[in-house]
Amino acid sequence: MKSMSRRTLVRGMGVTLGLPLLDSMFPAFGQSKVKPASRFQAIYVPNGMAMEYWSPKKEGADFELTPILEPLTPFRNQLQVLSGLTANWNYAHAGASGSFLTGTTHGGRTEVEILADVSVDQLLARKFAGETQLPSLELSMDAPNNAGACTGNLSCVYTHTISWRSATQALPMEHNPRAVFEKLFGDSGSTERGAREARMRQHMSILDSVTEKLADIKKEVGSQDQAKVDEYTEAVRDVERRVQKAEEQISMDLPRMDQPQGVPVVFEDHLELMFDLQVLALRTDLTRVITFMIGKEQSARSYPQIGVPESHHPLSHHNNQPAVIEHMSKINRYHVELVSKYLAKLKATPDGDGNLLDHMTLVYGSGLSNSNQHSGVNIPVLLVGGGAGKLKGGRHLKFTGQPSMANLLVTLMDKMEVPVDHVGGSNGKLPIDTLTGV
Repeated sequence: MKSMSRRTLVRGMGVTLGLPLLDSMFPAFGQSKVKPASRFQAIYVPNGMAMEYWSPKKEGADFELTPILEPLTPFRNQLQVLSGLTANWNYAHAGASGSFLTGTTHGGRTEVEILADVSVDQLLARKFAGETQLPSLELSMDAPNNAGACTGNLSCVYTHTISWRSATQALPMEHNPRAVFEKLFGDSGSTERGAREARMRQHMSILDSVTEKLADIKKEVGSQDQAKVDEYTEAVRDVERRVQKAEEQISMDLPRMDQPQGVPVVFEDHLELMFDLQVLALRTDLTRVITFMIGKEQSARSYPQIGVPESHHPLSHHNNQPAVIEHMSKINRYHVELVSKYLAKLKATPDGDGNLLDHMTLVYGSGLSNSNQHSGVNIPVLLVGGGAGKLKGGRHLKFTGQPSMANLLVTLMDKMEVPVDHVGGSNGKLPIDTLTGV
């Protein structure tokens, strides 16, 4: 069969980019294939972990999945359990989530002083911004809270997000599926092509009008105001770029999904809907970077549906009582069970010469280990996915010397081919062969 270049096919369709990878795009007779897009995701769970039920006893490939990790059995070959990492900012709950992706060693000192560092998801978002409609998605199961103090006298910002655009700009996490849908597909009401096309035409009409008016305004104002108009024009051009990307992808067939009405009352329904939206965002290449908090730090959610009526946060302060720790482990396992269903959907979604999970670098974990002590030593972290061929799974890696989470983040940036000198308080990289097995 004659192979077809992606550029040729796209040109024939009257667009330039954005179609899913098709078999006919791959060169024939065993030649090298089109390089798949590499994607990054972080899934954060709050309030530490029942480490007795999390940590495997054996290292290397010959490890047994513990009670919490057992639901990940179908993904063992793309799973790495990482032990021995230390949080960079060990200040109760604020430091746990505040440093998870930033590697920052400290935050602000008051509830109005917001300070951390750029998170790795945003470093990646800058890299991919020109290739996707959305640089990144920041999602949560809890409503954002950007005011007041939640840990000590520090801002609630730290406990409600893991994503930071700059050292002083924390990004709010969106918890409403309706708002997420609108961000991905506009208020078209459906993923059907006709609805998306109609919404796109409306956007283009509005943008054309705005662009013309800005050009007229610029002729009538002074040099200082002209600079402000230019700045606003750049923002409009960014919207135009996103609409153009949507045009390029309009021919893509999507699973039918109607616009959600709001936040479902049942936790599992809410979570499934949020995960389904994430699968859609990834499979359509609307974004390649997602952060998702299953719960904010200090989450008081209870789980009576699994026999745990106690609030999560108070339960996490278990005073080292075995029966209470066992109860907490049920919540930890339940989170993993729910995430495993999401992983199954990623694995079942074709992507180039593999599936979405093959091309994902997914970090799962918490910024606390023993939550009773607010400990940042030996924090629970998993890597899931093939990393577009850059990660080797099926192993439990136990690091010595207590390297920081930031060192892992620097190493992962290398794997994503977006190398950086440092992240937050990093002081080096983890050995390359540690994560690849090469």
